[in-house]
Amino acid sequence: MAERNQVNDALWNSEDEPDPINLDLVGWVLVILRGVPLAILVFGGLIILLAIRLVELPLFGVRRPITPFIAQFVCRNALRLLGIGFRTSGELMQQRGAVVANHTSWLDIFALNARKRVYFVSKAEVATWPGIGWLARATGTVFIERDRKKAKEQTKVFETRLKAGHKLLFFPEGTSTDGLRVLPFKTTLFAAFFAEELRDFMYVQPVSVIFHAPEGQPDRFYGWWGDMEFGPHLLKTLGARRQGFVELIYHAPAKVSDFENRKALAAHCEDAVRHAHSLARLEK
Repeated sequence: MAERNQVNDALWNSEDEPDPINLDLVGWVLVILRGVPLAILVFGGLIILLAIRLVELPLFGVRRPITPFIAQFVCRNALRLLGIGFRTSGELMQQRGAVVANHTSWLDIFALNARKRVYFVSKAEVATWPGIGWLARATGTVFIERDRKKAKEQTKVFETRLKAGHKLLFFPEGTSTDGLRVLPFKTTLFAAFFAEELRDFMYVQPVSVIFHAPEGQPDRFYGWWGDMEFGPHLLKTLGARRQGFVELIYHAPAKVSDFENRKALAAHCEDAVRHAHSLARLEK
């Protein structure tokens, strides 16, 4: 069954047309009532974070003992302002290492940071995106380039951040989805975990992220995939009369040195995320 699901997910057409967005007068009112406070929260929090970082950086360097709490506060309250419910289960990893999760939409960032103070790992081009890029840089996102020549340099960055106590968060699917499936995990990023500098102390915690749509809406309501634009998706989310909820399931951390190679570790993490994701969707 698991293998069949994996094949079906791999064959998923990520170019499926998104559901139409129809906002009536009430929807536009909700866009304003939710959107204005959300913008104040996010950009107000960013200004405070940057101001504190001016002091935090020279005193603590790569370590960030204060600013992650600001990001977590913003993310928790962003979900409240949106009206999206938030449920979690499982224990947070105490060891040094990374977190890997399936990827549904930009809302994952709020949800995952609301429970645990993490630093996202993202492709380098995100740093140049207006708005999102600024927020990502300010909150300590690690940007990576898909260039084998820079693999050693990027491993060194990972080592520095991990030894400073940072929990780095990866999305191994490599793209966001409609939220109804878990795509096969790409193993490339897992290779860095097996570097001599990291392998002996590194743990990886898989997390299943499940979005449950508002009553009466398509199951893929919160999904953000293919060429969907951020603006319309944001408006649809803000203007929803009813909201659903997001569920996070934290699995047991896996010690990297217990696995033979990156493929074995990636398969273990994928199986944990996929199994819990499937069960949670059946139980909704």
